[in-house]
Amino acid sequence: MACPLTPLMSALEDLKSQELKKFRMYLSEGVMEGFARMPRGKLQEDSDATDIADLMTKMYGGEDSLKITLHILRVIKQNDVAARLQGEMERTQINAQGPLSQLDVSPSDKRNEYDDLQKVKTAIQTDLRSKFGNISECVSTQGQAKYLNEIFVDLYITEGGSGDINDQHEVRQIEATRKRDRDTPIRCADLFRCLPEQKRQITSVLTKGIAGIGKTISVQKFILDWAEQKANEDIAIVVPLPFRDLNLKKEHYSLMDLLYIYAPQLKEMKNLESVHNKVLLIMDGLDECRHILDFQNSPWWSDVSKPTSVGVLLTNLIKGNLLPSAMKWITSRPAAASQIPSEYIHRVTEVRGFSDDQKEEYFRKKISNESMANKIITHMKTSTTLYIMCHIPIFCLISALVFDSMFSDAKPGELPQTLTEMYIHFLIIQTCMKNRKYHGNAPNLKDPLSNSDKGMVLKLGELAYKQLNKGHLIFYEEDLQGCGIDVKKASEYSSLCTEIFREEKGLYQERVFCFVHLSIQEFLAAVYVHVSCVQKNVNVLSLHSDRMDKDTVSLSDVHKKAVEIALLSPNGHLDLFLRFLLGLSREDKQTFLPEATTKRSGLRRLMNAFLKPNPSHKIDTDLTLCVNETIQCIRKEIRRVQAPERTINLFHCLSELKDDSLVKGILNEVSSGTLSHTNMEPDKCSALTYAVLMSGNVLEVFDLNKFRTSAAGQERLLCMLKACKHGR
Repeated sequence: MACPLTPLMSALEDLKSQELKKFRMYLSEGVMEGFARMPRGKLQEDSDATDIADLMTKMYGGEDSLKITLHILRVIKQNDVAARLQGEMERTQINAQGPLSQLDVSPSDKRNEYDDLQKVKTAIQTDLRSKFGNISECVSTQGQAKYLNEIFVDLYITEGGSGDINDQHEVRQIEATRKRDRDTPIRCADLFRCLPEQKRQITSVLTKGIAGIGKTISVQKFILDWAEQKANEDIAIVVPLPFRDLNLKKEHYSLMDLLYIYAPQLKEMKNLESVHNKVLLIMDGLDECRHILDFQNSPWWSDVSKPTSVGVLLTNLIKGNLLPSAMKWITSRPAAASQIPSEYIHRVTEVRGFSDDQKEEYFRKKISNESMANKIITHMKTSTTLYIMCHIPIFCLISALVFDSMFSDAKPGELPQTLTEMYIHFLIIQTCMKNRKYHGNAPNLKDPLSNSDKGMVLKLGELAYKQLNKGHLIFYEEDLQGCGIDVKKASEYSSLCTEIFREEKGLYQERVFCFVHLSIQEFLAAVYVHVSCVQKNVNVLSLHSDRMDKDTVSLSDVHKKAVEIALLSPNGHLDLFLRFLLGLSREDKQTFLPEATTKRSGLRRLMNAFLKPNPSHKIDTDLTLCVNETIQCIRKEIRRVQAPERTINLFHCLSELKDDSLVKGILNEVSSGTLSHTNMEPDKCSALTYAVLMSGNVLEVFDLNKFRTSAAGQERLLCMLKACKHGR
């Protein structure tokens, strides 16, 4: 039997000073029948958790001290602490009931309970093996299901994460991880195992990670390993509760009725609560949850058989009021993770995706031709933006597909160098693959998009744009219908293909839809906004139509509005969308040049068929002027904007427009030695910071005192610390 002192100390240390004062008062009053009260002379006003635990164990013994503590915690309404204590008592096989219950279970009843549990466990494992054993690789030329263990690559997962609430755009979060190498790595299979220095049993884990970084596939691998009895065999029952599927549950349910939907085998158990310390509930995708989770005002709910809304059930499940000893694993994108108060989470982990070494390993595994793999790796390293994005596994898949399709007949200068170029190629390649798969057409990147393909892309773009504004990555039938997408023919739309837009049956029943990755949604949203301007003469970014007072909508006006809206976003959630939107105009600039005769003009002709202006509109086709106006607008904002992080994204926008004059100018001043003798304006400070961050190098020391600039300039230079080992 485990030592009772550890859970006792843990519970008392969870109490704040006022709560501890109430605890001492009830302890001295003798509120629990059958136990003597603690003499007031022994309990001092300054008695802390250690003093109280010591006094209680000396007077009552270890197990009775726990029973008394559990009772008083409930009396003073510290139910969360009580639930955690009871869970720890059950896990360490300390009798949490004692005189509080007359429950008497015979050995034969225990044997029957064990047999029932094993039957249910085996049935659930069989079911989950069939659900999670095979997976369709998101980006492939065939889209065929493969055995998960054959394609799974270990991801870099750390304990703790940053510990901060980070709701910046997730691409910016990737760019900020270069120095974060001191966090403790943790295996996915060990999420609920204590480290040597940890005393508290881990029963609730929150795993954070940006979209597409590998949270869901990590969940699937964990479940499959358990179902195949390769790991965590001490867990009796695993029930996946994916938020995207829970969103469809509008009615009231009891907790047991809800669990029966996802694990009908549980109906064979007489009493789940008797083994709930061996149950793991996995809630994947908190950021996708559309139920209200109110941790401050939600009603207390502890009856597993009493119906209520799904939001109330989930809130009380996470708080520990329902099945208090059950293990819970929640995954979420970083911004949404902050809605769960830290007191309900025992461990926070973060999925980091691929390290630099894992990126190269991935490309070498994915591309069987060693020479081709080396070329791809070399090219990716020439673009820091692309290489940074390869921390995301799905982006590695996209890159491998694009380069594998292009390297055979493309010159180095013709390969994608910006994010926009990469995603344009991806869209074209996937469309060709779809036409080959469904129509038997030989893929030809120089062929124009068909009218049906163009219509499909625009409808998906409209959906992407509307849902991006709402912050939604998961869509349902009503969302598709609102964009003119025939739900009955959803499989045809997903055939653009599953690599761009997926239809799923949820984990169990209803249909849900999603783009494979947030960046694909952002790219298609940008295509929709761009095409609405150049073909329909509409600025969809404006609340009121810009056609009211003039015949044409200028693309530069659309760009200015996009810059304005993106900068107003508190968390930069439109930053990547803005980069794509501006990058598309750069492609148009080349597309509209009839004298373009390079090999890449095949791509330009293809995009021209899709993005060229409608002749019925008087839209200005002098895109050189438009791009120059946009560049001047961005430079003005770089000087005006005070938030240093936002100026960095504006430099990314200039990069998409192929304008690097500001960066070249500051680097020339550095190389000539004139920088140290002049005062640096804030925009030059941002240019230097951007150049350092994009260099891919880590500086040994950053000395702010070496730069002559204003306080605003110094604040912008501080962003350089992300690429430095030491600062002063």
